[in-house]
Amino acid sequence: MLPDMTLLAIPDIHGQKSELDRVLRLADAQCGRRARIVFLGDLVDRGPDSRGVIQTLIDGIARGRDWIVLRGNHDRMFLDFLAAAARDDPALRPGEGWLSERMGGIETLLSYGVSLPIGAAGWREMARAVPDDHQTFLAGRPCRYETPRLFFAHAGVRPGVPLADQADDDLIWIREPFLSDRRDHGKLIVHGHTPVELPTDYGNRVALDAGGGRGRPLNLFRLDGRKVEQITEAGPRPLRRG
Repeated sequence: MLPDMTLLAIPDIHGQKSELDRVLRLADAQCGRRARIVFLGDLVDRGPDSRGVIQTLIDGIARGRDWIVLRGNHDRMFLDFLAAAARDDPALRPGEGWLSERMGGIETLLSYGVSLPIGAAGWREMARAVPDDHQTFLAGRPCRYETPRLFFAHAGVRPGVPLADQADDDLIWIREPFLSDRRDHGKLIVHGHTPVELPTDYGNRVALDAGGGRGRPLNLFRLDGRKVEQITEAGPRPLRRG
């Protein structure tokens, strides 16, 4: 486990490469290129350039950037589709899958140049279209990252379960009972997944996804111990208290 340090965090990107580029420029300008950035997962779906998002992250890490990229539920659905794996993900409605309109998988297909409509063997076409290094990169994403006082996960944690014993399904999918639970989890939980109107500090957790996957601007955050602030072009801004 690494010691606490000043970290940056970027929540759900959802294929919004232009927004990712903007907040990365902001991070470099205000915090320097050596800053460690934790990306909270959901790299793909809904936005127009999931391929470009993944390539940007691969290229940055290859150049030595100190970037920790976590897995989100949309990233896992993408991987499952590529592997033609049947998975009963806990938050999906009956009959709903990655290619349903709500999930946004179609936009990811289009970013890789896959022709529509997708036929019965569409997953094979998709697997061929996605470069091997993209598939390897996605498959290698962890579901958690932590320091002595901070615990990062895409969605949150299962209340009452030790952090070391958290299940991946919860780390990438959970909403309730996590969102309404006000107990201390032992560390400050830093998460995205469930959009909020404004990034919010609830005391035991900070919810950072303000709807970047729904067309709203992507945000950048700085964490120093348990202190969290939003980094903007005008300077740091404290989070709303919830």
